[in-house]
Amino acid sequence: QEDTMAEEGSAKPIKKMSLKRKFVADGVFQAELNEFLTRCLGKEGYAGLEIRVTNVSTEIRIKATKYKEVVGPNNRRIKELVSLVQKRFNYDNDSNKVELVAQSVKNRGLTAAGQAESLKYKLLHGFPVRVVAHSALRFIMKNNAVGAEVIISGKLRGQRAKAQKYKSGYIISTGQPKLDFIDQAVRHIELRQGVLGIKVSIMLPHDETGEEGTKKLLPDVVEILKPKTETEQIVVLQQLQ
Repeated sequence: QEDTMAEEGSAKPIKKMSLKRKFVADGVFQAELNEFLTRCLGKEGYAGLEIRVTNVSTEIRIKATKYKEVVGPNNRRIKELVSLVQKRFNYDNDSNKVELVAQSVKNRGLTAAGQAESLKYKLLHGFPVRVVAHSALRFIMKNNAVGAEVIISGKLRGQRAKAQKYKSGYIISTGQPKLDFIDQAVRHIELRQGVLGIKVSIMLPHDETGEEGTKKLLPDVVEILKPKTETEQIVVLQQLQ
């Protein structure tokens, strides 16, 4: 009887998650983790994350402008973050392991999240809106960005809420190139008079390595090749014959 019960128990089919549910679950996990790290590592210049999942473990790469402060003395800060992520998302150290790796951002001027955080802390300390926005645009453009836009909205002066838009350079706003070239970040500041919203958009330059820009070219970029010399033309003709 015990054997039959064991067979019945082992014969139960394992529920398989549908592809649609998996995509939704992955999206929710990434969004929640991004929100958590934005709140925890705002002062450290948190600039995004990458998630790599294997059969053994899940690796989360945190990008930040202040790398040493994210890691902390004797890796204490990053260990605290690992334990919090383990508790929240039910990870363990045996079969379902999670690893957090801190990564420094090479060019702080080309990360929208880093610039949005610096704008946030300057406005919290009472700096004028126009001065802060123009200084951010100058810094971004100095770091070889194609274009940049800063939108600050809320009760800036008086009781009436309004939005101020500051723009520099060339910035694209539609189609697939927007997804490939524009780095965007949104932050909120809770002030006494109300909530201010900050939106920073940076159009990244073309970079073949992909470290300080995007590897892709804009669809309207035309590359004009140099005309071949007479000797090169003769060689091509001989090869064709």
